[in-house]
Amino acid sequence: MEQLLICMSLSLIAGLLASRAAKAVRLPAVTSYLVAGLLLGLGSSFTNATTIETYHLGNIIYEGGLLYTILDIMSKAGSAVFDNLALLFAMGVSIGMAKKEKEVAALSGAIAYLVMNTAISALISAKGGVEAMAANSTTSVLGITTLQMGVFGGILVGLGVAALHNRFYKIELPQVLSFFGGTRFVPIISTVVYLFVGVIMFFLWPVVQSGISHLGTLVLRSGYAGTWIYGILERALIPFGLHHVFYMPFWQTELGGSMTIDGNMVSGAQNIFFAELASKSTTEFSVSATRFMSGKFPFMIFGLPAAAFAMYRAARPEKKKMVGSLLLSAALTSMITGITEPLEFTFLFVAPLMYAVHCVLAGLSYMLMHILNVGVGMTFSGGAIDLTLFGILQGNAKTHWIWIVVVGLVYAVVYYFVFYFMITKLNLKTPGREPDDVEPKLYRRSDVNAAKAEKKAGGSAAVDMVSAMVLKGLGGKANLSDLDCCATRLRVTVQNAELVDDVMLKASGASGVIHKGNGVQVIYGPKVSVIKSNLENFMDTPEADHLDSLFAESEAETTVEETKPEPEQNSAPAEKAAGSGECLTLCTHMNGAAIPLEEVEDEVFSQKILGDGIAIRPAEGKLYAPCDGTIETVFDTRHAVNMTSADGVEILMHIGIDTVKLEGKYFEAHVSDGQAVKKGDLLISFDMEAITAAGCKLTTPMLVCNVDDYAAVTPVAQGTVSVGTTAIQITK
Repeated sequence: MEQLLICMSLSLIAGLLASRAAKAVRLPAVTSYLVAGLLLGLGSSFTNATTIETYHLGNIIYEGGLLYTILDIMSKAGSAVFDNLALLFAMGVSIGMAKKEKEVAALSGAIAYLVMNTAISALISAKGGVEAMAANSTTSVLGITTLQMGVFGGILVGLGVAALHNRFYKIELPQVLSFFGGTRFVPIISTVVYLFVGVIMFFLWPVVQSGISHLGTLVLRSGYAGTWIYGILERALIPFGLHHVFYMPFWQTELGGSMTIDGNMVSGAQNIFFAELASKSTTEFSVSATRFMSGKFPFMIFGLPAAAFAMYRAARPEKKKMVGSLLLSAALTSMITGITEPLEFTFLFVAPLMYAVHCVLAGLSYMLMHILNVGVGMTFSGGAIDLTLFGILQGNAKTHWIWIVVVGLVYAVVYYFVFYFMITKLNLKTPGREPDDVEPKLYRRSDVNAAKAEKKAGGSAAVDMVSAMVLKGLGGKANLSDLDCCATRLRVTVQNAELVDDVMLKASGASGVIHKGNGVQVIYGPKVSVIKSNLENFMDTPEADHLDSLFAESEAETTVEETKPEPEQNSAPAEKAAGSGECLTLCTHMNGAAIPLEEVEDEVFSQKILGDGIAIRPAEGKLYAPCDGTIETVFDTRHAVNMTSADGVEILMHIGIDTVKLEGKYFEAHVSDGQAVKKGDLLISFDMEAITAAGCKLTTPMLVCNVDDYAAVTPVAQGTVSVGTTAIQITK
């Protein structure tokens, strides 16, 4: 037993390699699995000789006939997805984890995967061919003889290519090689890197494969106890989001067993099941594989809906009608699709003890299916859809699916009475048993995470009212179709521009709001990146869906005008008059022609919303430090720099107009956040011709953002200027 637990712990470690990948491709994978599973399930079911004989379909479905041919095509089309999961993972992980230019990442992932396996194939040939390799260690991928790495080969490629892509997709090469820069460089570097990775994996993977094989043997020898522990852990890890990390190695590697099917060695429980499903020679599905899947069906189709019924029966009479619709929807979702989050996370939220009992019963379900030789597999869930496709349609002789119904009915009774007893005797506040002023609801992962955060904060998790005001000012979460920011402002696309509330946005701290059709720019200055980050985090909280009630509680809607700070300019003259009279200077930030801010082609700068200063139309593509100080922020797009002088002047330098859309192309940073600089140090270099060709103006403002701290900010530079010329005089 101790060895078994060690084995399962190691499976978690192995699965961590795929955790980020699984998140990156979860939704596309589910969709692909579902479609492929439907095709494979229907096609294989009705082309199998046993099924045809059992249901007396020989007169209409026969080899060579039209219907048989269509079903055979469906079977092979579905099988093609599961046969090439590694390639799909290589592309899917690359897409999911790439920041931008995702189509380039996908192509690079496919190329890298082929190159890696081709390198391995060449080394296999050099060593003497398949015969010289260990038994069952090789396979064929798209006609390439390679090592049996399964989906982990694809994940390895996907993670690596995504990292290379994010690092190099904006790279600028010397002029002679400039054609190969940017996104064109990604497939090049991916090819080179994975050529060497292929060589390394040829020597490394057999060692890993041997270890996995021994672990798999230990798991298979663990018997029913091992299956029970597997089931408990699979459910217990759901609150942490690690369940997919745990079961993936069992489904996709030798941890879940290996088997020769139609002359091909297949590893991984799910892979074995679908290979058997596609095989016309299968007379009974291997329980050694389906033991890691079939246990879900009894508690998902029967147990959890019965628990929902127990919660309904335990609800207060006046709330049963409302609670009934919520619980019925959640129960049907669990039964049909196998999606259990609303019910399971409700257990977690109101009574963790209920979830602990559920985990034990779930583990027992896995063990009972193993004992009863139930051979029903699945795509991604344990609902009625998968049961029908991979159990009922395959015939009881092949799957013994009838035991799912028998055990499931018993589970329905057990779940109902156990949970009803716990709810009533322990007075658990399940839906419908809340205080009168609390609306009944089912809980999801976000609610549980929010509760954890509140507990961690000492039970007083504060609502981010600034983000709430921004979101409400933009018309609510449903009104946002796109959210981004540049160096100084939120750039938002809304569904309905009439819902935008400028007063609310200004009350949140915005200096101004600019409307351009359905595009809205909300000016916050250099702190905008923090505003955006906080807003995105707030949108994931439950409060973001209940803004009206939130503002009603805080009385924000009725007091916006009352709480709005008085304009600082009223008191500014007195404060400035009391200044010391000391004069500070900022020098010009580039070579070129100085112009007043009023002539800048962007009203945020021309109207001095963010501060006062000057602008320069550059004569060369270089931005310099106007004084001694510290770099606060070099924006990710490298088109803007925020710094603070040694005397405390807050300075923003913004290269060009709307250059944020270039996403860092043609810009190179020579400094980093927190770096101390001297007057005249090179900060940013940029390609003037390329930026102009891209349709952007090069006018570069330099602003003093904390103008209210000084008696006067006076631009003095005029005409042609060079670096080091006095640009702005600041009077304290």
